[in-house]
Amino acid sequence: MSDFKLIKSMRALSLLTLLGLSGCSIMPQWMDARTWFADEEELKIQQLEPIQAEFSPQLAWEKEIGDGVGDHFSRLQPVLAYDKLFAASRHGEVKAFDPETGKVVWQQSFARFKDGGFFSGIARLWESGESARIGGGLTASYEKLYFGTENGEVYALDVNTGDTVWRVEVEGEVLAKPAVEAGMVVINTGSGLMLGLDAETGEEQWRYESDVPPLSLRGIATPTISSGGAMVGTASGKMAIVIMENGQVAWEQTIASPSGATELDRIVDIDVEPLVLGGVIYVVSFDGTLAALELRSGRVIWKREYRSYRRITLDGNNLFVVDANSVVYALDRRNGVELWSQNSLRSRVLTAAAPLSDYVVVGDKFGFLHWLNQSDGKIVARFAAGDDDTDEGVYVEPVVQGERLFAVTRDGQLKAIDTP
Repeated sequence: MSDFKLIKSMRALSLLTLLGLSGCSIMPQWMDARTWFADEEELKIQQLEPIQAEFSPQLAWEKEIGDGVGDHFSRLQPVLAYDKLFAASRHGEVKAFDPETGKVVWQQSFARFKDGGFFSGIARLWESGESARIGGGLTASYEKLYFGTENGEVYALDVNTGDTVWRVEVEGEVLAKPAVEAGMVVINTGSGLMLGLDAETGEEQWRYESDVPPLSLRGIATPTISSGGAMVGTASGKMAIVIMENGQVAWEQTIASPSGATELDRIVDIDVEPLVLGGVIYVVSFDGTLAALELRSGRVIWKREYRSYRRITLDGNNLFVVDANSVVYALDRRNGVELWSQNSLRSRVLTAAAPLSDYVVVGDKFGFLHWLNQSDGKIVARFAAGDDDTDEGVYVEPVVQGERLFAVTRDGQLKAIDTP
């Protein structure tokens, strides 16, 4: 057996072992060396190449959000809305902050406690309860904060008080943030169901079901709403648009087709939030297809070979793609022509790239934030949000407001950082 086939077989065996009892999904970070063992290659990845810094980002304030998300897969990104910054921990803490000062406006806990009678209230002072498993990200609209959990629950909270307005149970884990528009909350679940819920009551209005292969990535695509349609990528490599008014399918388009002899080879998930601009949808699949589609018909305008599970971002005519190996690319959105690439952060499990002024900012699994010049991809600044440790890694794309960004680490540190 060749070395390549031996390595591939060992990788497949290790992945299947990691699936455990679930047997249906794998972590997008399956290339992370922690899955195997810490070795010289991992230590080499951890060593950053020196840069000529053009400025020094400044910490404005920092706060805690419980214990964060730990080692779990999560896209629990903070959200800015209604003059507040909302953030949550996987365990169940949800907080609203003043984005200027970091002052806590309100906080709620959705951890579960067993009913132990009279003494249960006293016991809660020392117990943390059972995790709410919040993992689907936060969305604020209609004076409400919406989020889902891995337990198959969807919540709507009052943005001013944190009080629960409604809570409903759905079929499947909610691992992506809701999309909210036209009086409806659109939820995508790990079971292949996309649901339209009434934004005021949580009552189900329609459902769209897609196929889920035997093996797929741990995450699911965040839905997007535009021009009266709810669009979503599926685990089978398709893009679909559902008419918001009645739940009917407007069109489905195959972006990536499974190929290969094993289920591992056949993973084609579209695991990202579709990006929509000027009647064009931009989407990328895990198997290596970046595509621009016509919104009305699903017609493919252009395709390029990039492999990713991170959200595509945009500034002007530039698309920013972080691929599965943590190489950052800038492309012209009009034709898909590559403008530059930055590969010095390879294998550091980068977040999606957040546009900020003349830069894009990415976080990495060791807790660093990197500022890249939009014009050529050069790294011009760096900030240690964590302590060069995977327990304090930046696991989700920073949120930007003006010259300030908000980054959250795996251990629950929320930091406001200013770009001079």
